Amino acid sequence: MSDDWRWLGESETVVWEGRPRLTTILGSVGAGLVVLAAAVVLAATVDTRLAPLGLLAVPIPIWAYLRVQHTTYLVTSRGIWVKTGVLGRSVRRTSLSKVQNTAYQQSVRGSLFGYGTVTVEVAGGDDIYFRRISDPRMVQEAINDQRKDDGESTLPGSPDQWQAVLSTVREVRERFDKRART
Repeated sequence: MSDDWRWLGESETVVWEGRPRLTTILGSVGAGLVVLAAAVVLAATVDTRLAPLGLLAVPIPIWAYLRVQHTTYLVTSRGIWVKTGVLGRSVRRTSLSKVQNTAYQQSVRGSLFGYGTVTVEVAGGDDIYFRRISDPRMVQEAINDQRKDDGESTLPGSPDQWQAVLSTVREVRERFDKRART
């Protein structure tokens, strides 16, 4: 698979990359088996010409597998990315400065088998979900660490420069107050 969908900025690095666990397709495999079993039962009890209905079971797990393989979640030093799509492609990116909060959830089964969902709350946009990923707590911590290190969220200038600005503002205010009294 090609990486032409990502356009990393200068000095932007990949912190974490992943995709949904392959176990995500187990429900689709089960659905395919049910369709296959139904076709076999219908062919055996009603009419043997119904046996080809079992072919309908084949694309169900294949499509689920392709969806997992064509989904990529990415955390970089500057942003959060989600790429999805089998026949087409959808890429969503948001900068770390727009991330308001992160959370992760694990069901009982997810806790037992080490997977879950990370939710990224985005200012002015829809939330981003990394669904059924391995070790969601580690991914959430990686996002939070990048938010702390994100240069966009820090104030420009040094403390000495801000002290100089504060002194200048105080001086201007004193002059203004003196003029207002006279």
